[in-house]
Amino acid sequence: MEWSVSSGNSMFRPSMEETEGGIRASAMIRDGIDEDPPDVVVSADSQPGRLVVRSGGNQTIAHASRVGDAWWVHMDGRAHVVHIHEKGSGNAIKDDGALTAPMPGTILQLMVKEGQRVREGQDLMVLEAMKMEHRIKSPKAGEVTKLHYQQGERVDMGSVLAEIGD
Repeated sequence: MEWSVSSGNSMFRPSMEETEGGIRASAMIRDGIDEDPPDVVVSADSQPGRLVVRSGGNQTIAHASRVGDAWWVHMDGRAHVVHIHEKGSGNAIKDDGALTAPMPGTILQLMVKEGQRVREGQDLMVLEAMKMEHRIKSPKAGEVTKLHYQQGERVDMGSVLAEIGD
């Protein structure tokens, strides 16, 4: 998997590796030139949509949401778009039977339970966003294998709401 981040007029392409409690850049290419990567470790926070960014003894909370193959990361008053370059990743979530939130909102109602069989187009839940109710429907017939949120919980755009198996 390849990553890229643009900042100002520069394009960064980090190579990432797993480390204790997170991921870090093991190599960095800036505008086609090798560069020493920053000493930063990023890990998931206990809250959905949040990341913990540690650098040189300092810790910052960042907020992230996925839109297609891009992650929008909001940190220190700035938004950064991190692109994931992986063949087929734009359709991977849908093909795997996972449903993602089309926008940030609150789960108003769950209409199914884990283990329940559903048909294509069946309403699974209601998401309130921007003072409107959006019905989240099953993209295929199958079994609800996982519900990631409960009624009343807030979700970020791109959060995986539910998974449908065969």
